[in-house]
Amino acid sequence: MTEKPPVDGCSETKQFTFASLPLESGEILGPVTLAYETWGTLNRERSNAILICHALTGNAHATSWWETMVGQGKAFDTERYFVICSNVIGGCHGSTGPSSQNPTTGKPYGLDFPVITIGDMAAAQEQLINHLGIEKLLAVAGGSMGGMQALSWTVKFPSRVKSAVVIASAVRHSPQQIAFNEVGRQAIMADPHFNKGQYYNGNPPERGLATARMVGHITYMSDQSMEGKFGRRFRENRSATKFGGDFAVAGYLQYKGDAFVQRFDANSYLYITQAVDLFDLTALKTLPEMLQDSRGISFLVLSFRSDWLYPSAQSKELVRGCKLAGIDVTYAELSSTYGHDAFLLETEEETPLVGHFLRRIAGSVEIAGHV
Repeated sequence: MTEKPPVDGCSETKQFTFASLPLESGEILGPVTLAYETWGTLNRERSNAILICHALTGNAHATSWWETMVGQGKAFDTERYFVICSNVIGGCHGSTGPSSQNPTTGKPYGLDFPVITIGDMAAAQEQLINHLGIEKLLAVAGGSMGGMQALSWTVKFPSRVKSAVVIASAVRHSPQQIAFNEVGRQAIMADPHFNKGQYYNGNPPERGLATARMVGHITYMSDQSMEGKFGRRFRENRSATKFGGDFAVAGYLQYKGDAFVQRFDANSYLYITQAVDLFDLTALKTLPEMLQDSRGISFLVLSFRSDWLYPSAQSKELVRGCKLAGIDVTYAELSSTYGHDAFLLETEEETPLVGHFLRRIAGSVEIAGHV
């Protein structure tokens, strides 16, 4: 086990390694390394820690992908709170995933990596929170897949969470959401360079991964945002070949896909999208029943009207479940033209809501501490 870090936070990437993690599939993954970053200072009572969970292709560096929300004076105020973010297991930004070395073979896991779930991601994070000496998180927060991790914390470790901030997320994927992910996975596996997941010593399946990202990126935007950004304009440098992507929107998607393959592993995309699709808080019980042990947790749930990937109806389902379970829940549906990307972009609207909610929760902790 790595040495326990000081409580003074910084934005340098650190690594925490532990022996093994029992997975929900019944398999054991080990050893496990989590890449993580922290900001701010953990107070003497260790009561001001907030865990931020990243979305599908994010990483531990929350101040890069959520830079307008994390920092001094921002929603997740690093002058008030000790903010933690880790790369999920199955990822490719420092945490154990398919591109990591399999201790049995000495080669990258590839498709020998075990199936992982959102619950497994939360369980690995709990090991990190233990390592940091934190008994209870002031909040666990995230958007999209990050919101699912936050929800998993509330049902797996309810005694260790004071509040949850769930943004543009869902308690389970709809068939349509699963379908989009399946198209992306099939594009990767159909790439001639995929080689059954063992491409690490050769050419990676770049075209398949780029296509998967293009499909995904379409779902992150709204029709209105695409109309405003591209309309039916042609590219400035149109291709001389047929079907070369003459429209501006086509060029944009190709650019996004090509850039994505430089920073993400195709196998990680397969495993993480599968984990998201497998997530279902209603698989064994009704949602209110599932949330019964979470009644001591306060929830803030946010959604966006233009988000058709994670529509507001899914957030409202969570809110109804919380109310029926007797949970303190605050909900807001925000106006935006950005679609699902709004949770990363609409920070002017999100900041006062998240900031006020966290100050209220932090205030209740301070008051309780003086009773």
